[in-house]
Amino acid sequence: MKTIAVIGAGPAGIEAASVMARQGCKVDLYEKQEEPLCNIRDKALLFPNFEKADTIAEALLQKLRHENISLISGHEVQQLERNKGKESSWTVDGRQYDAVILASGYTPFDAHRKEELGYGIYAGVHTSLDMERMLREGRIVNSIGDKPRRVVFLQCVGSRDEKTGNHYCSKLCCVTAVKQAIEVSKMLPDTEVYIFYMDLRMWGQHFEELYRSAQEVYGVKFVRGRISEAAGTYDGRVQIKAEDTLLGLPLRITTDLLVLMVGMEASDGTRKLSQMCGICGEYGFVQSSDPHLNDNSTLAPNLLAAGACKRPMTLTDAINDGRSAACEILCSYSLPLVFNS
Repeated sequence: MKTIAVIGAGPAGIEAASVMARQGCKVDLYEKQEEPLCNIRDKALLFPNFEKADTIAEALLQKLRHENISLISGHEVQQLERNKGKESSWTVDGRQYDAVILASGYTPFDAHRKEELGYGIYAGVHTSLDMERMLREGRIVNSIGDKPRRVVFLQCVGSRDEKTGNHYCSKLCCVTAVKQAIEVSKMLPDTEVYIFYMDLRMWGQHFEELYRSAQEVYGVKFVRGRISEAAGTYDGRVQIKAEDTLLGLPLRITTDLLVLMVGMEASDGTRKLSQMCGICGEYGFVQSSDPHLNDNSTLAPNLLAAGACKRPMTLTDAINDGRSAACEILCSYSLPLVFNS
């Protein structure tokens, strides 16, 4: 029986562990947090079909209930290195494995780093994760506990930004803003909802339809422009300065809630482990062998990567990428691929 270590119990790691376990591999699944799926559990509904995040999380957790999977939670991996004399195998914190899948995921951008936007300074400034929690609780309120009359979403916070050093697109922010705007409009139909954007990148099937529905059905207003500054007002609201780049005019608007759509960065674990193994790429993400033909492989033998530890990914992409990494390992050992067992 082959023994495999999977580092990270997010959607990619769980899917990889599940596929390999069903094919007869013994899998140890390491998770830094006390519980798996921390980046799904704080979501409310998922695009494009507005399915409850808890439903998807529970379906993934069901896959861990297999005799060949051992979940080692609350454990941050400190050692990941090739075995001496047998460099195709690996040691993870003193345990030896035939192969390792790194699925250590991402971390949300820390909005405190954008001081000009006032996160942590003004009570009316929130992140997209804060908004998800409000949506989960079914209660959206301003800084004094009242229903907001106006909500403004700001795109590309921590992505496509030379000041933060993150030049890449985080891929999820545009559609997440549209999804959240629709949810706010459903819950608070009398509230004005705005989205400030650089340009809309609605990746994937049904995402463009969400954008049109946000405008035509729910009355969400889209403004092409960046917000340069946010400041608090005497009544607990937030005044923002921006530019409408389509009209070429400066713009000043006051809102009850300013929601910063934070991007994705490589997690601390991803940075540390990829540097330890010499596979660290741009921005701290894992560097794969080839983005087209060998995207799960790395330059280190029998060390594979899956999910958002390589780049920003949607939940669906991460699950499929975890499955792909598992298939790479199974094929390398000529093990059968049976997905319905």
